[in-house]
Amino acid sequence: MPEAPHARRPSGELEAQVLAALWAAEHPLTPQDVQATLGGGLARTTIATILARLHDKGTVERARAGRAYAYTPTVQDPAGLSAHRMRSELDRGADRSTVLARFVSALSEEDERLLRDLLGDAPR
Repeated sequence: MPEAPHARRPSGELEAQVLAALWAAEHPLTPQDVQATLGGGLARTTIATILARLHDKGTVERARAGRAYAYTPTVQDPAGLSAHRMRSELDRGADRSTVLARFVSALSEEDERLLRDLLGDAPR
């Protein structure tokens, strides 16, 4: 049985690479810019698709740059991305109370203590 020529990438790896390129940039990047930043190993159309998906998720903003779009991240680091994903999941569910209760009940004691401290410091 012949082996597959390329192993499949882990889920989210390409999105993470594209976001890393955007985070490192000092200005919005087009798909072509991202391709150059990543070394040209991915097709421009693949990068454009990834950027469009990130835009649909609200992770990046885009503005016209000639015939293409230039992209800017809406979150500034991996921690912000995780928080964005958590908010998106929370917004998707109909029963926020149950979702939050189950999330909190699954926290370690240390994480629960940290969350209580953060909530105690939060402005009301």
